[in-house]
Amino acid sequence: MNSMVERDAYINMVGSEVGVSEWHLVDQKRIDEFAEATEDRQFIHIDPVRAKAETPFGATVAHGFLTVSLLSVFSYEALPKISGATMGVNYGFDKLRFISPVRAGSRIRGRFTLTEATLRKPTELLSRTSVSVEIEGEAKPALVADWLGLIYFA
Repeated sequence: MNSMVERDAYINMVGSEVGVSEWHLVDQKRIDEFAEATEDRQFIHIDPVRAKAETPFGATVAHGFLTVSLLSVFSYEALPKISGATMGVNYGFDKLRFISPVRAGSRIRGRFTLTEATLRKPTELLSRTSVSVEIEGEAKPALVADWLGLIYFA
């Protein structure tokens, strides 16, 4: 989507799906790089032979936090830009659940529904977005989250 909207038009989108990102590949290289960056080198993430033999997943799987971290790029691709906004910051999550594993080689994308947009100050908008990370070809999502953001205006 990534269209430009006025602040009031964005607020009026509450209750609507506001965007879907592109598909992104979560390959072993990406998983390995995340394991190094976070020092989370559990075998289910980095050892394809052992993960295939010893887990119910049949392959290595992405870290849940890797999937969460991709929400940023998904949001940049999918969410509308708000005219006059000077910046947006991650305010956290009220709910975050990992539903299905993301196997190495899978493609995932984010689907966003705006559930709240409250002007806290004339220059500050609290945005609550329900996001689901879909796994291509799978019935259940990788994760569901209730994501909060603060959008600032001049």
